This record gives sequence, structure tokens and C-alpha cells, in this order.
Amino acid sequence: MNGITYLNAGDPVEQFLLIKQSTKGVTTTGKPFLTLILQDRSGDIEAKLWDAGEEEAKKYPAQAIVKVAGEIHNYRGKNQLRLRKIRPAMPTDGVSIGEFLETAPVSKEDMMDQLTQYIFEMKNPTIQRLTRHLVKKHQKEFMEFPAATKNHHEFVSGLAYHALSMLRIAKSLTELYPSLNKDLLYAGIILHDMGKVEELSGPVSATYTLEGNLLGHITLMINEIGKAADELELKGEEILMLQHMVLSHHGKAEWGSPKPPMIREAEILHYIDNLDAKMNMMDRVLNRTKSGEFTERVFALENRSFYKPLMYDEGNE
Repeated sequence: MNGITYLNAGDPVEQFLLIKQSTKGVTTTGKPFLTLILQDRSGDIEAKLWDAGEEEAKKYPAQAIVKVAGEIHNYRGKNQLRLRKIRPAMPTDGVSIGEFLETAPVSKEDMMDQLTQYIFEMKNPTIQRLTRHLVKKHQKEFMEFPAATKNHHEFVSGLAYHALSMLRIAKSLTELYPSLNKDLLYAGIILHDMGKVEELSGPVSATYTLEGNLLGHITLMINEIGKAADELELKGEEILMLQHMVLSHHGKAEWGSPKPPMIREAEILHYIDNLDAKMNMMDRVLNRTKSGEFTERVFALENRSFYKPLMYDEGNE
């Protein structure tokens, strides 16, 4: 495996990287610095640019490509890049932004085909029509945006990939628990994070929009469902149930949901969402860890580090 996230402490670095995020800071002695999140297709790594004032902040914004030199070091259980040199990429370097973007392992066309099949399986005309309408309305962004700015599925097309992973889990669960309403669960999965196409700025170096900061994707999507129902002149309990699915999918108020799940499908949606996000985080950090060693600490997983058993290699022999 190649890439910045597969390097170990002590390894030298001299390569081009994309600035995913650039954040200003000030030391305890009052000196300005920049925290840079640098990425290639394998993922991202943090670096500090010390004594960096306004001029450097303008020189190294998000979405800029830079040539860096330095080495990897471990800080509080997590790899960082210690910079020795950095400069903006020049036209003569012949590098483009697409070379540094991590993308879903499935093409957008294949994912759209799979998504269409799940919608086709829906029997309830109200749920199917509303879901189809919203997917069509937001199709381009839904198929390109990440599912988050960090932690899980934070790559190009991560939003659709996350939804399809969840739909596959749901398909198995509806066979195991036939009391679940398949249409409601499928639609809830497809729509639960769709508000992120308005909450986030785009597929590259995603940040939160004004609407994202002030309202969030849950509120944005509940409004979208209500608006779509009005436009399509759809009425019935299904609309309210879908809004509740979106509203409650984070599970608790302290996790961002004003209401806890109050129907079976909402409860299952919350568990599937949580499961797929955590598996994605663990898979990605374990993929860049050698067997017999512990991963770096994962802040979003209670700041735990995970052991990669030697037996994981047995399946690759």
C-alpha cells in the first residue's frame, strides 16, 4: 500500500500533497501558526507550519497543492508530518487536484444503478415517489459529496457509498426481521444524510456552509421532505414517518437528534448508521497498520487504539 497514511514514524517525506484544511492558530507565546491537513489518495495527515502569519495563510489555503519535505513523527499516539520545507505547486510541476483525492471504491454510475434498484423494490407509492423525486433533485451532489468532513466516509462519493453499504445491511435485516417495513427503512437510509449536500461545501476539501452551521443536515432534510411532499401533493402518515427517521437517526439529543427513535425502523436506522460509520473508521485505520501492532488513536471512537491480530494475515496468504 502506498500513500502518506501508510508511512511510519521516522520515515522521510518528499512529495506533493493537497491541502484539505488550513486553520490559523496562535501559540501560548503569541506567535501565529497554521495547522494543515494534507492529503493524498490514501487519506490525510496533520502538519504544523510555525511562524506562519497572514502571508502564509494566503499562500497555503485549502485546495492548494504543495510540495513538502520532512519526516513522519508520532505525537500523542498519532502520526504527524514534521515539515522542513513547503512550497506551492507550480504549473511546471504538472500535478492536478484529481491525483490527490480519495474516492469511493465503486464508480458513481454503478452506485446510481444500485440505488435505483433499491428504490424500484419499494412497494409504497408515496414513499417511492418522494424518494425518487429527492434522489433525482440532488443526484449530482449526492453521488459526489463525502459523508462527512472527517471521521467516516470523508472521501469523494462517500455519501452515496455510505448509503449503499447501509442498504445492503438493511436488506439482510429485513429478511431476518420481517416485521420491519422495508420501504420505510430503505427510504430512511437514502434520505437520512441527503441534507449534507446543503450542509457541506462540496466534494473537495469540504467545509460547512452557512446553512450547515446554522441548521445542520437533519433540519435541512426535514424541510426538504416537507417541501417535496407539497410539490408532489403527497399526504399521509408516511411523510411524518420519514421526517422522524431523519430527525432521530443520531439516536440521542447529545449526538444531534432532537428526538430519540420512536418507531422500529428509526431504531434500526440509527444502529445501521452507527455500525457502518464505525466499521469504515476501523477498516481504514487498520488497513494502514501492520499486523501485530496497535493503530493510532481514533478520536471518534472514544480515542481508542485498536490491535491488528496476526491472524488477519492468514486470509491473505
